[in-house]
Amino acid sequence: MSGGASNDPIRPAPADPATPTGRPESVGWPESVGWPESVGQAESAGQTEWAGRSVLVVGIGVSGAAAARTLLTRGARVRVVDAGDGERQRAAASRLRELGATVELGGLPAGPGGASLVVTSPGVPPTAPLITASAATGVPVWGEVELAWRLRGSADWLAITGTNGKTTTTEMLGAILVAGGLRATTAGNIGTPIVEAVDADPPYEALAVELSSFQLHYTERLVPFAATVLNIAPDHLDWHGGAEAYASAKGRIFAAEQTIAIGNADDPASLRLLAKAHGRHVLFGRELPGEGVTVTEGHIVDHAFGGGRIVAVRDLQVMGDHMISNALAATALARARGIAPDAIGAALTGFRAGAHRNAQVAVVNGVRWVDDSKATNPHAAAASLAGYSSVVWIAGGLNKGLDFDDLVRTAGGVLRAAVLIGTCADEIAAALARHAPDVPLERAAGMDDAVRVAASFARAGDTVLLAPAAASMDMFRDYAARGDQFAEAVHAREG
Repeated sequence: MSGGASNDPIRPAPADPATPTGRPESVGWPESVGWPESVGQAESAGQTEWAGRSVLVVGIGVSGAAAARTLLTRGARVRVVDAGDGERQRAAASRLRELGATVELGGLPAGPGGASLVVTSPGVPPTAPLITASAATGVPVWGEVELAWRLRGSADWLAITGTNGKTTTTEMLGAILVAGGLRATTAGNIGTPIVEAVDADPPYEALAVELSSFQLHYTERLVPFAATVLNIAPDHLDWHGGAEAYASAKGRIFAAEQTIAIGNADDPASLRLLAKAHGRHVLFGRELPGEGVTVTEGHIVDHAFGGGRIVAVRDLQVMGDHMISNALAATALARARGIAPDAIGAALTGFRAGAHRNAQVAVVNGVRWVDDSKATNPHAAAASLAGYSSVVWIAGGLNKGLDFDDLVRTAGGVLRAAVLIGTCADEIAAALARHAPDVPLERAAGMDDAVRVAASFARAGDTVLLAPAAASMDMFRDYAARGDQFAEAVHAREG
């Protein structure tokens, strides 16, 4: 079909028979503890005999509730536990009890009890007593993603991870797959819970799957059709216990030799993980003459899968080098699956980034106001700042144990001024004093005050950029609420 997927997806090159079977120790691939013999396996049919099996689901949020519902429909005996006991948890508990689950709120048990499997929400760290006790007694601990893979159905998984850009790339890929004529959706860390996506009727042909390091940590046998690591920068080190463990979790996305592994030539950490992958290696990057998926003479070009010239960069609706990198990664994944170049080009030219991702809020008296509240770590903020030449920077929030020196050292040259909010304001101020001492800075009491102060610094031609480099939970419900308050304050000044 014109503009659609080709009849046959591009398959990975055959594995070297001398290569081990896709579980490289170098990326922390675990030896699967599997199921007890009485439960059976789902490797060929995509289904497990669940009736009467006892499963403990940890967490009653979106992924936990979806996992519980999926298990209940298969006849499992499901016990759900959650440390919270608020209005949201109680409402979810009521719905699950109606479906036959046992639900306990207000704390987690010390061990798995009589469960033969624990399915944990991704926010629960591996050091939690319940998780360590389960492992010690030989009870498998899966995440919702691993559960979905065991039930996977027929859809090809095209998986995306990285410190920054995951959501935008996944959304781009989802749009491309649909433009290519496939029944497809986004799933995983965004979109449809993946245990529901694999159960869809009619079934999906392909899934654009965003995977966080938390989700990947709790996988064992995941084999995406193709996968990419966009980039790696320090993040979530408290959860993982260090930078090496964090990168190792990301590397699990490349663990299977059947997976086409797509690495970012512009990111050294992504390349290190790609070097350890056992499947076919593919590169994307902004300057790769004659190879991979790259930019040549102002166009995205596919040298890896024979797609040739795809689309002119000037026709894209997204801004910044990091957004071009996202488009290159989405293109590589789509071409791996056999999506036609014209469908990719049409989807990319029509794509606009989601809210709070370098989203222009207003232009007032020649000053552009941009909301990148999604930039919740220094690496993301650096990528955002690199897209502008003169910036009044609104930054700060809840630091996740990360360092701001490299960010300020890199971005100091574009800063007209900095307006700092949140609990880590002093840390950013100290980094500015060390590396950009001539940049004026002022602390603000809240978002309305930050916008007022930023307006006093800004001149025609400047960009006032909310790129906090920190999490939001010290002052806001989440990054979206932070971005919304920024936009509201800007519009209030605009009148």
